[in-house]
Amino acid sequence: MSACPPMLLLLQLLCLCQAAPGYSNGFFYHDVLNGNGNGEIYFNGVRLHVETTEAPIFAVRGSNVTLPCHYQYEPQLTSLRRTRVKWSWLPAGGGHEIDVLVAIGHRHRSFAGFKGRVKLQQNSPGDVSLLFTDLSLNDTGRYRCEVIDGLEDESATVDLELRGVVFPYQPSEGRYRLNFSAARRACEEQDSALATFEQIFAAWEEGLDWCNAGWLADGTVQYPIATPREPCGGQGVAPGVRTYGPRHRRLHLYDAFCFSSSLRGTVYFLQHPHKLNFTEATQACEEDGSQIARVGQIYAAWRFTGLDHCEAGWLADGSVRYPIATPRPNCGSQEPGVRSFGFPTKNHKHGVYCFRTP
Repeated sequence: MSACPPMLLLLQLLCLCQAAPGYSNGFFYHDVLNGNGNGEIYFNGVRLHVETTEAPIFAVRGSNVTLPCHYQYEPQLTSLRRTRVKWSWLPAGGGHEIDVLVAIGHRHRSFAGFKGRVKLQQNSPGDVSLLFTDLSLNDTGRYRCEVIDGLEDESATVDLELRGVVFPYQPSEGRYRLNFSAARRACEEQDSALATFEQIFAAWEEGLDWCNAGWLADGTVQYPIATPREPCGGQGVAPGVRTYGPRHRRLHLYDAFCFSSSLRGTVYFLQHPHKLNFTEATQACEEDGSQIARVGQIYAAWRFTGLDHCEAGWLADGSVRYPIATPRPNCGSQEPGVRSFGFPTKNHKHGVYCFRTP
């Protein structure tokens, strides 16, 4: 094939350029959505600000909460702009950010476990606060509010923390028998979740003192010491939350630190004419229209409702415990708490704590 003359090649290229479809580099899209109809755009010289609170937002399980977020422009604009709002969530245990909600104007879409529980407040211009209903134990973490306006993209983060109670947990097999997955499962079975570092630190500030190391939600192993002593890191070490750092989640075995928040229901000691073995205790709660209480539920009842009963009773995991809000003689130590008798043989006779939903 003969070579194309230079002049003919130039003419062909010019024709191709004129016939090619229009190309948008993003600015045209920005003009259509946010312009004033006269071809004017506000990209240059305008700053987008997104703001939320620096302090964590505290709530309890089952409650409703608002995560604040507002955006504004500098200088202030006289016409409305069409923006895209995205809320995402970084779980307290770490990992990748997960989409919560995406909105354009008054249209929005929520995702996964957030469906039906989140929406934008939009009470005033620039208000894109997230309205959250029916909080669960696993909703704790860091939430990102992101506003996208053409090529502008700004965000701010706010932490959501649940108020509750942290308790150490080990299974009936004994101390240090749980890898990370088993620890998480054990907490869930007791109507709780693996505690975060923030939760165990707050519990330590309130006096939690426990010498056995346990898993936390981020895969680290730690334990809180209020009174230093030789078996727990030595007397010469200051009080605090001691850490082993991240451990192998499958191979290493420890206890667990679980977290429980408020509960929808009532924990009560079943008044029964006779002491019961474990099977009889479970059946007695069912006959009373309830179910045998779990460990997280008795801790939550002790913490949130002041449950106080100086009589040991069976719980769903086969342990025997009792809650004391007001210490007194013959009811254990001089500190409030949930006392434990461990895991006796299931043919032993005790009372029972039941849980009834509304």
